[in-house]
Amino acid sequence: MRGIFKAATAVAAAATCFQPGRAQTWSKCNPVQGGQCPPNTALGMAVNVDFSKGAVNSFAASGTPSYSRDGVSFTVSRSGDAPQLASLFYIMFGRVEITMKAAPGAGIVSSLVLESDDLDEIDIEWLGTNPDEIQSNYFGKGQTTTYNRGQFHAVSGTQAGFITYTVDWTQDRIVWMAGGKVVRELKASEAEANQYPQTPMQVKFGAWAGGDPSTNAPGTVEWARGPTDYSKGPFSMLVQRVVISDYSTGKQYRYKDSSGSWQSIEAVGGSVNGNFNKGNSLTVTASAVGTTPTTTGIVSIPVGGIAKDGSPATATQTGWPWVASASPSGGTIPSGWYMNSNGKIMRSNAAALQNSASLSVAILGPLTLGVVVFFHRLW
Repeated sequence: MRGIFKAATAVAAAATCFQPGRAQTWSKCNPVQGGQCPPNTALGMAVNVDFSKGAVNSFAASGTPSYSRDGVSFTVSRSGDAPQLASLFYIMFGRVEITMKAAPGAGIVSSLVLESDDLDEIDIEWLGTNPDEIQSNYFGKGQTTTYNRGQFHAVSGTQAGFITYTVDWTQDRIVWMAGGKVVRELKASEAEANQYPQTPMQVKFGAWAGGDPSTNAPGTVEWARGPTDYSKGPFSMLVQRVVISDYSTGKQYRYKDSSGSWQSIEAVGGSVNGNFNKGNSLTVTASAVGTTPTTTGIVSIPVGGIAKDGSPATATQTGWPWVASASPSGGTIPSGWYMNSNGKIMRSNAAALQNSASLSVAILGPLTLGVVVFFHRLW
C-alpha cells in the first residue's frame, strides 16, 4: 500500500533544508552565469518506475497528474494547464525510456525534456494534430537564436497505443529511438558550435497547450499547429512507465567552473561515466533521416520544451510533512533513507529498528503528487 511516511524528530529536523518553489521551466541558478550554485542530486543508478502502480516520491508534480491502472495521465482542459512530473534527481549522461500515448488535439504538445541547470536540453515532442510523427530537438546553454536543430520523424500510431521512446545520451552522441528503432543520431562533433548538451540533466514530462495564443508567442502557436480549441477537449497524455539509467555514479554533480563542459563536472562520491559500458551501452548501426520543420514565421519553442503550469492546482511545498497539491524543489535524505530501483525513497530496515522509539509511521493514503523532499542518495 502506498502512503506517506510521517516521521518524527529526526526527519522533521531535515525539513529545514528545503527550499519552496514551483516546478521550473527555467533554472533558478545558472552555473555558467557565475556565482555558486548548489550541486545537483545524482541518481547514480537505474530506476524502473511503473506508474500503473501509482505515484512515486522521486518525482515532483505540477498541475494535476492523475493515476490509474493504465499509468499517469496529464490532462489539458483549459488555458494554463500544463501538468507535468519532474525528477528530483539528475543524470550525468544516461538513458531515458518512456512508454506512453501522446495527447491528441490541435496545438496540444506532449513533451519529454532532459534539461540541465545551465539550460542544456534534449527533447522529444509529440504534436497533437499529427498522430504519426514525433519531433526530436536539442539546445545548448539556453541559446535559442536558431531553431534548425529539430527534426520530424515518422512514427505511426503515437496516440493509439503505447510506444516506448528512448533518449540515449553520452559525451560523444545522442540517439533518439521509437519502438526500438533509431530515428536520429547526433554526434557531438556534428552539433552546432558550443551547443552539444553535456551537463547534468533533470527529467521532465507532461502535456501543455502550445497552440494557445493567450499564453504563447505566435511562433510557438504556429509550431504547435494551433490554435487550441478547448471545447474539443479534454486532451490527455498517458505515461505507463519510465526507465532512467544514470551513466555516472556518486551522490551529487557539482559544476567546478562556469565553462559548461562535461569535463568541468565533478561527481561527488563517484565518477562521471562510472556506470557506462556495464551492459548498458547502445550500439547504433543506422538511423532514419528526419525532416527539418518548415514554417512561414519564426518558430518559438519555449526554453525547457514544456510550459509552466498556470492552473489553480499548482501550489508550493512548504515543509515536511508534505502538503497536498504541493511541489518541492529539493532537499536531502536523512540518515537511514534511500532510493530503491522502483524510484521510491524509503527508510531502511536498519534505521527503522534503530529509531523505532523516535520515528512513527502513519499511512495517510496514496501518494498523489510524487512529493517527498528528501532525495540525496546515500549509497
